Amino acid sequence: MHATDLLSQLRERLRTLAEENGLLGETVTVTGRALTPEEAIGKPERQDFPLIKGKEKLIQAVVRDAKGQAFTDMPGHFTGTLSEILGRPVESNFDRAVFVATMNAVTNLLGLAERTVHCKDEEPEYCASCVVGFIRRAYGDPKIALIGFQPSLLQQLAPSFTVRALDLDAERIGTEKFGVMIEDGDRDTQAVLDWCDLIFATGSTIVNGTITDFLDTKKPAVFFGTTISGAAALMGLDRYCEREE
Repeated sequence: MHATDLLSQLRERLRTLAEENGLLGETVTVTGRALTPEEAIGKPERQDFPLIKGKEKLIQAVVRDAKGQAFTDMPGHFTGTLSEILGRPVESNFDRAVFVATMNAVTNLLGLAERTVHCKDEEPEYCASCVVGFIRRAYGDPKIALIGFQPSLLQQLAPSFTVRALDLDAERIGTEKFGVMIEDGDRDTQAVLDWCDLIFATGSTIVNGTITDFLDTKKPAVFFGTTISGAAALMGLDRYCEREE
C-alpha cells in the first residue's frame, strides 16, 4: 500500500464519521506556529528530546473543545471547515500534518481516540519506564527495529533487547546513543526490517509518508506517540502510549 492510499482510506473514514455526526461544517483551527518546546512537552528533566533540540515541531488542531496534535518538519497555519480539510489535496508534509492533527482532534471529540495531545514534564519518562514490560508481555524477547529516535524509549530498550535504530536526522545518523548506533532511515531501512522481529515506530511516520514501509511487511508493528492516535483508532493499528488520561 502506498502512503497516499492509506491517507485516502483515512480521509473517507473520517468523512463518513463527520457526515454521521454533523461535523462537516465545523471550524478547524490549526495553530499558525509550531508549539514551543515548553508548550508541547513541558519542562522534563532530560533535555535530549527532538522537540527540545529543535529537530521536530508539533502543531495542534482544535475542533470545538477537542485537540489533536501532529509532529511535522513543515509547521504552518490553517483555518477552515472540516469539509474543506477533507477536500484539500495532500501533497506535502504540511498538508499531511494538517490532516493528521485534524483527524486526531475529531476522533478525540467523538470518543474514538484518547491521548491525542503530547504528554508533558516527566510523563515521557514514565511512558518509557513501562515499555520493556509491555514488549515482554506481548512479544517475548524480539529483535527490535526502533524507527525514529526517542531518547527515553531507546535508553530503556537498549539494555533489555537487541535493538537497531533508524532516524532521518543527518546530524544524528552515525552517532551512538545508549550503546546503539543510529542508522540511516533512508539507506538502511530494508536491511533493518529484514533483520528485526518487531517494528517499534514513531507515529510521525504517517506525516512524513513512510508509514507504509512498516505496514507492508510480515513483521508486527507497534506505533508510539500521539501523532498516530486517530489513524490507530480508525485503522486498528497497534499503538503504544502509557499516558494516563
